[in-house]
Amino acid sequence: MYSYFNGIIDSANSNSIDIDVNGVGYNVFVPNPYSYEIGKTYKVYVYNHIREDEYSLYGFKSLEEKELFLKLISVKGMGPKVASGIFATGSIAGIVDAINKENILYLTKFPKIGDKLARQIVLDLKGKVNVDISSSEEEDSRDDLISVLENLGYKTAEIKKVLPNIDASNTLENQVKEALKLLLK
Repeated sequence: MYSYFNGIIDSANSNSIDIDVNGVGYNVFVPNPYSYEIGKTYKVYVYNHIREDEYSLYGFKSLEEKELFLKLISVKGMGPKVASGIFATGSIAGIVDAINKENILYLTKFPKIGDKLARQIVLDLKGKVNVDISSSEEEDSRDDLISVLENLGYKTAEIKKVLPNIDASNTLENQVKEALKLLLK
C-alpha cells in the first residue's frame, strides 16, 4: 500500500496526473489535474482503491483532504470517483461545514450527488468530520483565487489589496464573488 508519492509531475490529463517517482510513472486520479504544474515536484497523498477488476490510485495535495475523502467513501453509496469529484469544486472547509450544518443544497451541487446521497452523507458523517484546515490549503486557495482574478484582467497589486477582506474558508467560487464585489467598488 502506498501512503504518498514525492515526485515530478510528468503529465496532466482530464481526470488524472502521471507522477514520476524515481523513474517509475504512476497514474493518479486527482480532483483538479491542471492545478499541478508539469515538471514540478509535488508530494501527493494517495489512496489505493483495489477491487476485483480494478486497481486505482486517488491523489490529494494535503493529508486533510485525503482524510476527508476516506470518511466520504465510508458513506453507503459513495464510491471513490464520486467522492473525488466533490474536491474538484468544493473546499474542505465548505464540505465539512455543509455536512455539520446539514446543508443538503450545498452537497447536491456536486456531480452525481442527489438528494438521497446528500442526506446519507449528513446522516453518516455529521459531527464526525472536524478536519483541521492547514495553512497550506489556504495558501493554495489564495493562489487559485489570484490566478482566477488575473485571468479576468485584474492586476496583482489590486488583488493583493482586497485579499485580507476575503474569507479563505469559502469555496473558490464564493471567494471570487467576494473579490469581484470588492474590486468593483
